[in-house]
Amino acid sequence: MSTLVSSAPRSVDSAPDRFSNPADGLRSIARDMLAYARQRGASAAAADVSEGFGQSVTVRQGEVETIEYNRDKGLAITVYIGQQRGNASTSDFSPQAVRDTVDAALSIARYTAQDDCSGLPDADLLARDCPDLDLYHPWDLPVDDAIELAKRCERSALDADARIVNSEGATVNVHETQFVHANSLGFIGGYPGSRHSISCAVIAGKDDTMERDYWYSVARDAGDLLDVEQVGRIAAQRTVRRLNARQLDTMQVPVLFEAPIASSLLGHFVAAVSGGSLYRKSSFLLDQLDQPVFAPHVNIEDIPDIRKGLASSPFDDEGVRVQTRRIIENGVLRGYFLGSYSARKLGLRTTGNAGGNHNLILKASGGGELDFAGLLRQMDRGLLVTELLGQGVNHVTGDYSRGAAGFWVEHGEIRYPVQEITIAGNLKDMYRNIVAAGNDMLVQGSRQCGSILVDGMTVAGR
Repeated sequence: MSTLVSSAPRSVDSAPDRFSNPADGLRSIARDMLAYARQRGASAAAADVSEGFGQSVTVRQGEVETIEYNRDKGLAITVYIGQQRGNASTSDFSPQAVRDTVDAALSIARYTAQDDCSGLPDADLLARDCPDLDLYHPWDLPVDDAIELAKRCERSALDADARIVNSEGATVNVHETQFVHANSLGFIGGYPGSRHSISCAVIAGKDDTMERDYWYSVARDAGDLLDVEQVGRIAAQRTVRRLNARQLDTMQVPVLFEAPIASSLLGHFVAAVSGGSLYRKSSFLLDQLDQPVFAPHVNIEDIPDIRKGLASSPFDDEGVRVQTRRIIENGVLRGYFLGSYSARKLGLRTTGNAGGNHNLILKASGGGELDFAGLLRQMDRGLLVTELLGQGVNHVTGDYSRGAAGFWVEHGEIRYPVQEITIAGNLKDMYRNIVAAGNDMLVQGSRQCGSILVDGMTVAGR
């Protein structure tokens, strides 16, 4: 762990000095918006008020390249006149601007068509208890200390191997926010949050070849970040190992997705079983509820209450209470990701996922979870993918084709780096053909899993 960081949990009410507006001020603005909307004829309304600030320092070749500060704020109001809906937003918190924004939303609503699925969530689904999930850890980091951390990170990368010949820089980010959501059903809630990170990207060269790679660490609490020197060393190691890459012949082999990119497979799954894709009938997993869609040893949970979790929250974007849900149970699809509108379009109830998934975690049961070395041995011969390029994924058909780079594996051991290849398949087949998942889980976002081994993909090369 880094020794130069200082971070401690605080509630939104105990840190008014860090934000331009106290939490009570945000709540007051939200209440005023709702009251004015009712006065002007809205039958229902929901308001969001937020502010945040951040500091980003980038060092390149031992010199400060950029120092950026940002301070943002905004408010938005959604109003309903019966089942006509209007929305407007502004960054001006003055009383006149607030009233003008509400009036603009009402004007929009009066010109929209009736939609029998629009409206606030059902009152009985709103969150009543909002536990403290330890999401706010201010980082008191003077800019000089941030510069020193970034320099140490980059220096560690440059010193790690003589073949590291250049740098794209090391960056230290600090970010803190607070928000309030309220609606005319009586819900009002909000909390502060923080998200800090350290990253480094370097370039290695040998003969006429140059390769680039990077690494980063992100956490709510700066004390949970990797040590800056470790971030730099990992970035250097990942870069150097890519030198002298080869191409492959076209073949069909198992593909092992390294943990940092395996989470993208979860992202495609979330998109396919989210309300918008389902009611528009633009999903390759349409009408698959209670059907097997993954290998039988795969389980996926959506967990909203992990302390310090990057996607933890006591309620969703509509104020609906959240709960842990098993989305995939032994390979079978047990649930969708729905907000109130999409749920009504499907004749269902919201799942508390307005705004998307929470901490989505994939694990394999029944001996299907191995360490990384075990996954290589399980694959025996095939492709380890460490980078994906392009956006060749069709969420309607499930067709999957992306540029890739990584390593060729023989007899369970990495032999040499490869590049300029394409991996292809169909997500429906890829999910069912997951042989094993690794216990090398990384927490770098809301979708978390270890490395994933998929059998029988096409690798297109020279």
